[in-house]
Amino acid sequence: MNRETPIRSSDSDTLVLVDDGGRRRKRIAIIGAGLIAIVAIVLALMMMGGEKKDEAAASAAKEAAAVPRITVIVPGHQQVARQISATGTIAARRDMPVGIAGQGGRVTSVRVDAGQWVNAGQVLATVDRSVQSQVAAQQAAQIAAAKADAQLAQNNYERAMQLVDRGFVSKADLEAKRAARDAALAQVRVAQAQLGQTRAQIGQLNVVAPTSGLILDRNVEVGQIVSPGSAPLFRIAQNGQMEVQAKLAESALAQVHVGTPATVTPVGSDVRISGAVWQVEPIIDPANRQGIAHVAVPYQRLLRPGGFAEVSLMSGSADVPLLPQSAVLSDGKGNYVYIVGKDNRVQRRAVTVGEVDDDGVTIMAGLTGQERVVASAGAFLNPGDKVQPVRQAAQ
Repeated sequence: MNRETPIRSSDSDTLVLVDDGGRRRKRIAIIGAGLIAIVAIVLALMMMGGEKKDEAAASAAKEAAAVPRITVIVPGHQQVARQISATGTIAARRDMPVGIAGQGGRVTSVRVDAGQWVNAGQVLATVDRSVQSQVAAQQAAQIAAAKADAQLAQNNYERAMQLVDRGFVSKADLEAKRAARDAALAQVRVAQAQLGQTRAQIGQLNVVAPTSGLILDRNVEVGQIVSPGSAPLFRIAQNGQMEVQAKLAESALAQVHVGTPATVTPVGSDVRISGAVWQVEPIIDPANRQGIAHVAVPYQRLLRPGGFAEVSLMSGSADVPLLPQSAVLSDGKGNYVYIVGKDNRVQRRAVTVGEVDDDGVTIMAGLTGQERVVASAGAFLNPGDKVQPVRQAAQ
């Protein structure tokens, strides 16, 4: 029910009537419009938030899909033979140079070549001996003459002995004839010694093998003039025995001793030759802090002196990580693996590789065994890449 309230103006006494119901309705309309606006704004914000959440979820899903899933392995430790890897030069265990022992001269024949097997005392080459042969013939004739003189002196002495008792020959003459006989016999022996010397010199003109073995090198040809001061004419590997002179760091050399088993693989071949250390040099090179272990191996055609070979020395046993071959990579800086850190990012780790066989690769240094190592596909990763690690059981 509306009521009219009389209001008096200050300027006049005119009576003004105000409608209170209209003001109330206007106020309600304004409040309703404000509420509607607020609701609209809230709904708009909710819709925008939902879209942002959807976008964030989609972005997260897309990012997760972009991160590769990588199989990792925690190798732990396994009991394996301790292996020391090295390289070395192939050489003859006993490299014997053979030269001329006599006066020398012109080479008349060479009877062997490099790569042939020879026996002790076998003639390898001959040197001209025409002059020495003539001297020997002359000395042989001198021996014959000396023997004739000695026989004559002996006959004279025997006759004098028969006549001395009859008084026809004095004792002084008998002593003189005996002295003449002894001198003649001495001349025979001198001539014989001279002939023996000449014949020995002739024998030295034959270059002979001092031992059985393999001819490694030949440095002489027919017509060449040789002398005792010449370079060796041949080199022989005694009994064909070979060795590898493995260079080892000072710390590794301390773990090697005579009898340590070893495996030798010549460069360019996959043949593994069994051998053993027969000598450890007592000297360390101060320039590089390395020493040499001599590994004896039986002769094979693949073992060529002067070449290189890889050597694996088995020195006791150790608890070390064992990885599949696919996990270990190599480049110009050496062997390495990829590990996944706590932030699931890839890290490069340098390692020292030991024995490699069908069971895997033993890691002698660089890993504790508790790291998450990328099992494969490491060649497609780079340090710092983010991955999703999927653990696999150790080998």
